[in-house]
Amino acid sequence: MAKDKTIYTCQECGGTSPKWLGKCPSCNAWNTLEETRAEPVSPGKNRMQALARGLNAAQPVTTLADIEAADVARTPTGIDELDRVLGGGIVAGGVVLIGGDPGIGKSTLLLQALDALSRQMKVLYVTGEESGAQVAMRAHRLGLDGSQVRVQAEIQLENILATLEAEQPAFCVIDSIQTLFSDQLSSAPGSVAQVRECAAHLTRTAKASGCTVVLVGHVTKEGALAGPRVLEHIVDTVLYFEGDTHSSFRLVRAIKNRFGAVNEIGVFAMTDKGLKGVSNPSAIFLSTHSEPVPGSCVLVTLEGTRPLLVEIQALVDSGGPSPRRLSVGLERDRLAMLLAVLHRHAGMACFDQDVFVNAVGGVRISEPAADLAVLLAIQSSLRARPLPKGFIAFGEVGLAGEVRPAPRGQERLKEAAKLGFTVAVVPKANAPKKPIEGLTIHTVDRVEEAIHLVREL
Repeated sequence: MAKDKTIYTCQECGGTSPKWLGKCPSCNAWNTLEETRAEPVSPGKNRMQALARGLNAAQPVTTLADIEAADVARTPTGIDELDRVLGGGIVAGGVVLIGGDPGIGKSTLLLQALDALSRQMKVLYVTGEESGAQVAMRAHRLGLDGSQVRVQAEIQLENILATLEAEQPAFCVIDSIQTLFSDQLSSAPGSVAQVRECAAHLTRTAKASGCTVVLVGHVTKEGALAGPRVLEHIVDTVLYFEGDTHSSFRLVRAIKNRFGAVNEIGVFAMTDKGLKGVSNPSAIFLSTHSEPVPGSCVLVTLEGTRPLLVEIQALVDSGGPSPRRLSVGLERDRLAMLLAVLHRHAGMACFDQDVFVNAVGGVRISEPAADLAVLLAIQSSLRARPLPKGFIAFGEVGLAGEVRPAPRGQERLKEAAKLGFTVAVVPKANAPKKPIEGLTIHTVDRVEEAIHLVREL
């Protein structure tokens, strides 16, 4: 028998190479090429491609001004936090990709959404990792007895497409895309070729039929979605589950959304009856100190369109000849830069001290508006003097020592006032035009001005 021809396929971008290389020639990723069997061109595949060319006739060219731009209609899922992340609800014909660590709650949340939507439309749950009995057991644990969700345990793409055509659901969940395979390809389920081909077929079906399709994706050990990056470009929305499996709280973050805001988050609490939305997520990220403690400063950060109050904690301790700089939830390189600014412009040296910074609650903060709160928390720990009770701060700090404004400062201040905070230090450009009831606002231009101000408070 003739030996099957093999090629090496990149697990990141899907590029191919006739021989193994340490670095992918297409995307320059290291150690991502894996041996796969080359796909022979079969007559059946040629017939499918010819049929696709016949169905996808050239569309006429239209002037942009002549195209009617109507707002997309949305259907709420019945889960407020999920609707917030999706931009208001599901969109007919939209394709959503959701990823997260094993056991974090992807299938649980989607089964709850399916049950809520089944009361107003026809829904389908395609499971490739569990049997129908296992799905029924989970529904029983969640208290979803008597649910009208249609379930199919199938991993062959052609059978799933036939079911979609026969059932005509308005909402469908594929759990998960890595378990599907197509008869047109000989590679194993989960390979780059299978994932890409199955996702492309399901996307075309969703756009043609108007059925909303949700694809559940596995993640790698680095936390990124497994499979080629082209998968994220095909779909309309990409959601990531965040949070520690040992914690009861979960965050769902929108990384890409063609129908809403990106970086929007939904906050859920894991209970024995499934995931429940948290209406006031700021309470999760604030510690319950009875009295102010040194090294603690509350920040008003923005996650998408939602202002959140997060406590920043800093600990400055005597270090050895090689002091450590450790941050959890914030960028470590930015922490080193802020320590240099604090030394140069405020005269507070930490070069012989260990500095630890933590964002309470496991939240990750990427916006530079956290700079001022981090500096004030560090100086509070260094001087062993707590900041005033009910104190909040935000603002970006530059290398020249200036304090730059943060976007949507008015909304941040209103959120802080609503939760009972009374003192705020903000950039001068974020000073509100009208006083905010119950909140005393101090504006600063430079880092040394902010340090001097908090010493007098």
